[in-house]
Amino acid sequence: MSDETLFVDTNILVYAHDRDAGERHQTARTLVKKLWTELKPPSVSVQVLQEFYVNLMKKSVSEKEASAAVQDYLNWYIVDNDRNLLTSGIEERLRYKLSLRNGLILAAARRAGANVIWTEDFNTGQDYDGILAVDPLS
Repeated sequence: MSDETLFVDTNILVYAHDRDAGERHQTARTLVKKLWTELKPPSVSVQVLQEFYVNLMKKSVSEKEASAAVQDYLNWYIVDNDRNLLTSGIEERLRYKLSLRNGLILAAARRAGANVIWTEDFNTGQDYDGILAVDPLS
């Protein structure tokens, strides 16, 4: 994976922490655990971490554990939300006919210099002008 610059979407992180997600939990947990050993950390956005925290609160994860997990992921490369990201996200949404949420994810991945997004929410295998969508759980 050393030649990839990776952006990780919310659902992969949620599965890695949701013990009730069965096989998806085990797979995501193994994949995410491996990312901590990479020389170049993956990237996430503030949006991803916000969604991650909210989703963990809906699952059987304690608030203390969810907060600690967010703090851990702040050690990865973080793409901040700002007006330029919003503008770029809207442009990505219009270009690829995505939801605004996914347009913002794609814009954040692009800002991070990612060439791969791990996600379940995009068309797996589709190249979004240099960013490949991959569902690592399939």
